[in-house]
Amino acid sequence: MTLKEAVSQFIKDGDNVGVGGFVNIRQPIAITHEMVRHGFKDLTLSWQSAGMGPDYLAGAMMVDESHFSIKRIELAYWAHEAFGLSPMFRYLAERGKIEIEDWSNYNMSARFKAGAMGLPFIPTRGPLGGDIASSCRTKIIDCPFTGRPIALLPASNPNVSIIHVQAADKYGNCIIRGTDCTCAELAMGSAHTIVTCEQLVSHELITAAPKEVGIPFAAVDAVIEVPFGAYPGACRRHYYFNGDHIKQFHTGATEMCKGGSSDTLKAYYDENIFGVETFDEFIAKFPVTKLMADQKAESFNCERLA
Repeated sequence: MTLKEAVSQFIKDGDNVGVGGFVNIRQPIAITHEMVRHGFKDLTLSWQSAGMGPDYLAGAMMVDESHFSIKRIELAYWAHEAFGLSPMFRYLAERGKIEIEDWSNYNMSARFKAGAMGLPFIPTRGPLGGDIASSCRTKIIDCPFTGRPIALLPASNPNVSIIHVQAADKYGNCIIRGTDCTCAELAMGSAHTIVTCEQLVSHELITAAPKEVGIPFAAVDAVIEVPFGAYPGACRRHYYFNGDHIKQFHTGATEMCKGGSSDTLKAYYDENIFGVETFDEFIAKFPVTKLMADQKAESFNCERLA
């Protein structure tokens, strides 16, 4: 199906949406753009570590809360490493516009794992080493077998997860290159999963190396081929992130954080999201030379790691 059809069919107001990828790697940008165009109310967003994906959703709320709104986030990290803390996160958090449940990366991964296993909770020692238990629904009990304290984390079962991968077949079998970011567990623990892929390849090619299938078809409800679907973020073996555009995108949100107007951020959305019909039209706004340069930069990084 098309991306527009998938978003309209599987995401509803009030849903818990799981976001795949990690920080600026393999973020489901194309899906978030379509979500913004569609408009949703009172979403919960759940992820491990993310940046650009939630940024586009939160920025839409900053521009027009009546068209798009987030009620709650369950997360470990919302920032951009080299680019600093997300200005969208700062704006919504500092003004008390969203509920925040704070976990660690390991905690969120464990919660997705519990969801994928069909368990209501999972035991772990992770929260015992700090004060994370005070900021979330962690329950600490005495282990019935050892008598020692053990933390219980509630499973995370999003209504729908949104994930970008390097390759998939038409049935939804997915190949992930680089860090897998608990995306398989996220997909398996969600009621529905929308996947975009850099390349839609034959089923025969995928099944020729079954051990490389990171997400099985049974966990996927929609798969859409969207080249550059994580851009201006990065996608391993395909392209490096576009730092200049990320900074441009953040400019309007930073202005709003400092008490300025929403004009700059609104202009960005009007031009790049509401002003286009498809994600292909958004990508067409970038010079071919820039896209090729980011592809070359990622190829160079892959060669260094080989």
